[in-house]
Amino acid sequence: MSASLDINAVRQEFPVTKRMLYLDSAHQTPMPNCVRSALSEFLVEGNEMAGPKPVWMRRVEVAREKVAELLHASSDEIAFTKNTSEGLNIAANAVPLQPGSTVLMLEGDHPNNAYAWLHLKRRGVKVKFVSLPDDQVANADTFADHIDESTRVISLSHVTFHAGQRHDIEDIGRHCAKKNIYLVVDAMQSVGVLPIDVKKLGVSVLAAGCHKGLLVPQGTGILYVKQNLQELQPVYLAMSSLANPPEDYVARPDEMTTRRDAGRFEFGNFNLPHLHALTRSIEFIQSIGVASIEEHVQMLGDRLIEGLDELGVALVGPRQRGQRAHIYVLALPAAKWVNYLTQNLVRVSPERGGVRISFGAFNTPDDVDQLLGLVSSRMRRRVDTDGPSGAMD
Repeated sequence: MSASLDINAVRQEFPVTKRMLYLDSAHQTPMPNCVRSALSEFLVEGNEMAGPKPVWMRRVEVAREKVAELLHASSDEIAFTKNTSEGLNIAANAVPLQPGSTVLMLEGDHPNNAYAWLHLKRRGVKVKFVSLPDDQVANADTFADHIDESTRVISLSHVTFHAGQRHDIEDIGRHCAKKNIYLVVDAMQSVGVLPIDVKKLGVSVLAAGCHKGLLVPQGTGILYVKQNLQELQPVYLAMSSLANPPEDYVARPDEMTTRRDAGRFEFGNFNLPHLHALTRSIEFIQSIGVASIEEHVQMLGDRLIEGLDELGVALVGPRQRGQRAHIYVLALPAAKWVNYLTQNLVRVSPERGGVRISFGAFNTPDDVDQLLGLVSSRMRRRVDTDGPSGAMD
């Protein structure tokens, strides 16, 4: 167990650990007590004071600063969205692409990233998919042979949802900088779990939702836009997007200049209760330390892989520490195994390659051992019933 992570204190924040074996943080993390308290406080304010909106709006900026700290960005590079998909669609429509421009992506990466760019085919943009085995991670060489003079964007996940690959974004970022290519990253599965330094990674745009590693319910997302990319402009426009919004609330066609910061991509009202909770969740994450969370889930992964090897169960994704994070897919038929684990109060997800196990900071080595024990028990029963050929059914 990570020496710097007080697992008992962390588990106190997650009552779900008393009800089930929760191994599904890549789907959605359980809500910690601190987030529930923050949401309750907001509801009380709205109920008893009819909404102190100036206070709430100041909290939006506090949340923005907290997100910037987490990503090693400046607060004027952060915008708030509804989810990862909205952020990726903002990026796809903001990058100045022309008919014939090419976007490179990984085949099998999250479909909502792909659809954001595929939707541009109606404008003559070409999308090319690069194949990569599930047990390998992408780096600059993965894309190098596919880059030509038409290539304007590379877009991929930091950590994949389906096999847990942790791609070498920094190496890809260096190559993109040399080739004058925009790098757009889906950080849904990595933010709050792995340390992220957007400057070091060389990211142009980064999008993520907040309901996984950031511990806030669905409905809020974050968007990082590199400061000097003023050519990236929003498709949608509202008063909040403008550099000089009209104080009298009368639209003026001759004053449409957008803000220079990432706020130009925001429009309409904020999800105020969630942003209040986001500040609280990031403070909680920072009290643990993202590096400690990374080390902890990697340690759990080490234990899981060792146990799977002893059982003869294959891992779908990469095995090396630097190439994985908190997501591990067991090569077991999901249709049969997910139901079995659910019946034993274990929360997991079916995935295209088998059964997906994903860890959070609240998981323990004992959680891993319980899972391995359940897998071993069912395999023994299958062997006793069907013989060796039935062991992996």
